[in-house]
Amino acid sequence: MMMGMIMSGVQLMEMLPFSVMVVMEGCTIILTIWAKTAMTDYDMSPFVFVVYTHVLSSIILLLSTFVFNCRSRSATHPSLFSFGLFVRCFLLGLTGIAVSQNLAFLGLSYSSPILVCAMGLMLPTFSFLLSVILKRTNADWRSPTFQAKVLGTVISIMGAVIVELYKGPYIRPSSVLSSSSYMVLFQKAGQYLKFSSSATEHWVLGGLLLVGASISVSVWNIIQMGTMKLYPEVEVMEVVSYYSLLGTIQCVIFSLFIEKSLSAWKIKLNMDLLLIVLTACFAGLVRSHVHNWCMKLKGIHYVPKFKPFGIVFATIFGVSLSANNLHYGSVLGAVLTGVGYFTIMWGQIREDDENKDQRHLDSTNSEAKVPLLEEDVGV
Repeated sequence: MMMGMIMSGVQLMEMLPFSVMVVMEGCTIILTIWAKTAMTDYDMSPFVFVVYTHVLSSIILLLSTFVFNCRSRSATHPSLFSFGLFVRCFLLGLTGIAVSQNLAFLGLSYSSPILVCAMGLMLPTFSFLLSVILKRTNADWRSPTFQAKVLGTVISIMGAVIVELYKGPYIRPSSVLSSSSYMVLFQKAGQYLKFSSSATEHWVLGGLLLVGASISVSVWNIIQMGTMKLYPEVEVMEVVSYYSLLGTIQCVIFSLFIEKSLSAWKIKLNMDLLLIVLTACFAGLVRSHVHNWCMKLKGIHYVPKFKPFGIVFATIFGVSLSANNLHYGSVLGAVLTGVGYFTIMWGQIREDDENKDQRHLDSTNSEAKVPLLEEDVGV
C-alpha cells in the first residue's frame, strides 16, 4: 500500500507540470482573444493597452522581487545599477517589451489570435537564422542536428507563408455543436470573447507586424542569454524586474507620441479594466514564476514544448465562439509551422545533449589523467 501511495505521488508530480503548462497556454489564448475583442469592438488602443498592462505588471514584479527576495541577496552580488547591466537591461526592455509587445498587439488588432500563435512559433526559426548570421552556430551540414534545424526552418517558413497569404474558407461550427450546452455557455461569453468581429482585416499587415515582433523577441533571447552568462550571480527575476521597468518607461514615452488624444487613455470601470488587471497579474506574476518553476523541475526545454498548444486552444475557441475569421488555411499553415517548430526543437535538444555528453567525456578524461600526471611528477 505504501508503494502504491509513493507511485501515485510520483505520477502526480509528473502530471502536475504538464497540467499546469497546458492551463497556462489556455489562459494565454483566452486573454489574447479578449484583448482582440477589446481592441476591435471597443476601440481600445493597443499602445495604451501595452502601457497600462506593463505599468501594473512592472509594479507587481518589483514588489515580488525586491520586497520578498531582498533577504536572499548577498553583498557579493553585482549591483543592478552598474552601467554594463543597465545597457543590457535597456536593450532587453527595448526588444522584449517596447518593440515586441507594441508590434504584437498592433498585429493582433489587424489579424487574429491564431495568426499570433503561428507567428509565435517562428521564434526558433528566427533565433536559428540569427545565430547562423552572427556565426554563433557552426554551419555543419553533416551534423544531423543542424540538418534538423534547417529542415524545421524551411517547414516553418512554408507554414508562415501559407498563414500569411492563404486563408481558405471560413471554419464554421456545426449545428450539433451549436445546440450543445457548452456552446450556449460559450455564446453567452461571446460578448467579451469574440474571436473576431471585424469584417475588414489588414491580414498581411498584421502578419508582418507579428513577424517583426518575433524577430525582436529572438534578438531579446540572444541578449538575455549573453546577460546571464556575463552576470551569473544576479538573480533571474531581478533582471526581469529591472528590464521590465525600463521597457515600460520606453513604452510610455513611445505611446505618448502615438496616442496624443486624452480620450484614448481613459479606461472605464468595465471589462477592459479587468482585462488589463488580469493580463498584468498573469504576465507579471503567474506565468513568469510558473515557467521558472517548470524549467527548474523539468529542464530548460520543457516550457517551449507547450507553445504549439496555443494553436489547439485558438482553434477550439475559434469554432466555439462562432469565429468569422478562423480559416482552414490559417489552421493548416499554423499546424505546419508547429511541425517546423518541433523539428527545430528536436535538433536543439539533441545538440544540447551531445554537448553535455562531450563535456562529461572531457571531464572524465581530464580526471583520469590527473593521477598519471601526479605519478609522473612523483617519479
